[in-house]
Amino acid sequence: MRVLASCVALAVCAGCASPDPAPPAPTSSAATTPAASAVIDTGQVGRTRALLPPGFDFGGVPVRVAPVALWGLGAQWVAEPQRCAVLAEPPIDTPAQGWSASGPGAIVYVVVAASPVTLDDAVRAECGTFAVQAGHTSGVVRDVEAPAVDGAATIGLQVDATTVVEGGTETHSQAQTLSAYLPGHLVSVTVVTDPGSTDDLVGAEFPATLLSRTVSALRGER
Repeated sequence: MRVLASCVALAVCAGCASPDPAPPAPTSSAATTPAASAVIDTGQVGRTRALLPPGFDFGGVPVRVAPVALWGLGAQWVAEPQRCAVLAEPPIDTPAQGWSASGPGAIVYVVVAASPVTLDDAVRAECGTFAVQAGHTSGVVRDVEAPAVDGAATIGLQVDATTVVEGGTETHSQAQTLSAYLPGHLVSVTVVTDPGSTDDLVGAEFPATLLSRTVSALRGER
């Protein structure tokens, strides 16, 4: 009755105008696009081996397939800041599927695994650069550009690592990991290179192409 009385009183002056309808709540394109809801067939991951140039030998993936493991750091590794560790070793269900290839100047890993995690934008913003270390190996990781993948969040990480061996000699390596966080799955491509090598058969754009084509293959798109 109070509401009705108020409305009548206002009508004397200006009428009881109905409020404009509220705008629809925003939706996530990653959750609504056909690509985001596509069924992932992990058995198709091997289709992208054909993208590599001649001269590479193929194999399986190791037991530890987290980016930090493929960069060459042992299981007892640490990150600084510690919060950034989830980017270098996101939780996944094992065993993962994938393939590896070694050739002149590069080692390539392609991995797909079931994963409950999504890419945390706050962590990513905080971890534009962070450090990793395990035993005699240390490295600096930085955020690099990753290709856009429909229905997925993507991130690129590049690490420059140094290992001190017997006698104080240092060996250096560089690796780039591009990852796509799909609903329920994580797909990653890692390319490890020797900074001093003159062989570069895969090229700078190859990791991005390989990630995009791998996701498409897993979705049955091509």
